[in-house]
Amino acid sequence: QVQLVESGGGPVQPGGSLRLSCTVSISFFSINTMAWYRQAPGKERELVASIRSGVSSWTPDYADSVKGRFSISTDDTKNMLYLQMTSLKPEDTAVYYCNANQLYSGHEYHYWGQGTRVTVSS
Repeated sequence: QVQLVESGGGPVQPGGSLRLSCTVSISFFSINTMAWYRQAPGKERELVASIRSGVSSWTPDYADSVKGRFSISTDDTKNMLYLQMTSLKPEDTAVYYCNANQLYSGHEYHYWGQGTRVTVSS
């Protein structure tokens, strides 16, 4: 089965930076979209950043709350997805999840990582 393994979470001070990583067990050639979600205590899981396949590159999109601060990227040769987070705020505290999606033979397939916790506090 497809496995997603996340790393990079931990404590960080407000205004600091952190990079999350996600290793995917299948080639990015077979993946249509990838994303980072987060879930804060008492809140529903929300989409923070996503990428979709394009003509010659991945096309990113961001939630308004993280635009200008977060950047989603890939290393296609290593099957890795990253989320670079800067200017972190206490409101960014959450468990962050890696997601990958396929569309094959008219069916949708969705895969999730285990989550990595980010705590922004002084």
